Amino acid sequence: MSKTLLDQIKQANPIITNVANSVTVDQVANVQNIIGASPIMSSDPEEAPEMVAIAQALSINIGTLSAEPIHQMKTLMAEAYRQAKPVVIDPVAVGSIHYRQKIIDELLALGTPQIIRGNAGEIAYLAGLDWQANGIDAGNGEIDLVKVARTAAKKQQTTILLSGPTDIITDGQHTTKVANGTPLFQVHVGSGDMLTGLCAAFVAVSPDNPYQAAIDAATTFAVAGQLVAEAMPTPLPGSFYPQLLDCLFNITAADVQTHAQVTEVLTHE
Repeated sequence: MSKTLLDQIKQANPIITNVANSVTVDQVANVQNIIGASPIMSSDPEEAPEMVAIAQALSINIGTLSAEPIHQMKTLMAEAYRQAKPVVIDPVAVGSIHYRQKIIDELLALGTPQIIRGNAGEIAYLAGLDWQANGIDAGNGEIDLVKVARTAAKKQQTTILLSGPTDIITDGQHTTKVANGTPLFQVHVGSGDMLTGLCAAFVAVSPDNPYQAAIDAATTFAVAGQLVAEAMPTPLPGSFYPQLLDCLFNITAADVQTHAQVTEVLTHE
């Protein structure tokens, strides 16, 4: 991974405006703050222009939908595109719920986000591929996940981070796999939301290279989770999250580089 982006976050302290999932809002704020960014949560459309103006990136999570948050998301995204600020979207459960598909289609019609982070079922919907998804779970499918991610990236003209036991990051032309991590991510509600928040922090300091920002975010998060799980006498989800925050607080780019299991996928695969 780039040795500099994590350090740049700590030095620049970028402000990240978030419309967060109400289930995990504190987790997203914590993980951004822990690595050196400055999270701010927004819920009123009246403040959208100023919220975007002071921020270096915008993170949109559709996890908990109602009329007011949807209006806020659209207002903030329109402002972000107008002000040329990077946007990260988390299309929670879009693979299984028609109403969410309608909303994400409306959000994507406003402009092109720099990064979309989702599980296999969510990304398959964005790729226009059939997939059996179930809520926030990835669901089941027989399609190659690299193909799913690449197809979505090309269709949406953005960087895709398909997260799972192995993360897949692609801009449609280049593809990288991150094999670090721990099964504890799958049993902790909020793991994906936190990764989306990290993507926003990394792209805030690398707006011209969202592909590398997504790789660095995924690798940092996966390595931290792996190190925590490996150090626990008995890996348990209840004690995993606070130790994950501690690890992310102390982790350095050198730590990540030492432990990273990152491979570039050849285009013919």
